[in-house]
Amino acid sequence: MEKKNVIKDKSFVFAIDIVNLYKALSEKKEFVLSRQVLRSGTSIGANVRESEHAQSKADFIHKLSISLKEANETEYWLDLLYETKYLSDIEFQNIKPKIIELLRLLTSIIKTSKNI
Repeated sequence: MEKKNVIKDKSFVFAIDIVNLYKALSEKKEFVLSRQVLRSGTSIGANVRESEHAQSKADFIHKLSISLKEANETEYWLDLLYETKYLSDIEFQNIKPKIIELLRLLTSIIKTSKNI
C-alpha cells in the first residue's frame, strides 16, 4: 500500500507542474495543445485519488489503468510540445523524467495488483 501513497503524492506534484506549464504556455499564446496536456496531466492524479475508494480490486485496477492511459497521453503531448519548440530543452528535461516515473509506477502497481 505504500506505493499507492507514493503515486498519490507524485501524481499531485506532477499535476501542479502541469498547471504551471499550462500557465507558461498560455503566456506564449499556445492554447490548444496546452489545454490537452492540462486535461490529461491533471487527470492522472484525479484517477489515482478515485482508486483510493475503489469498490473492488477490479475497480482499483480500472482506475489506475485510466491513470496509466492519461499518463501515456500526457507524455505524447509533452513530446509534441517539445518537438514543436513550445517547450525549451530545460523545461522538457525537467518534466519528462517525472512522467516516465509515473508511467513506471502505475505499470508496476497495476501488474502487482493483478497478481495478488
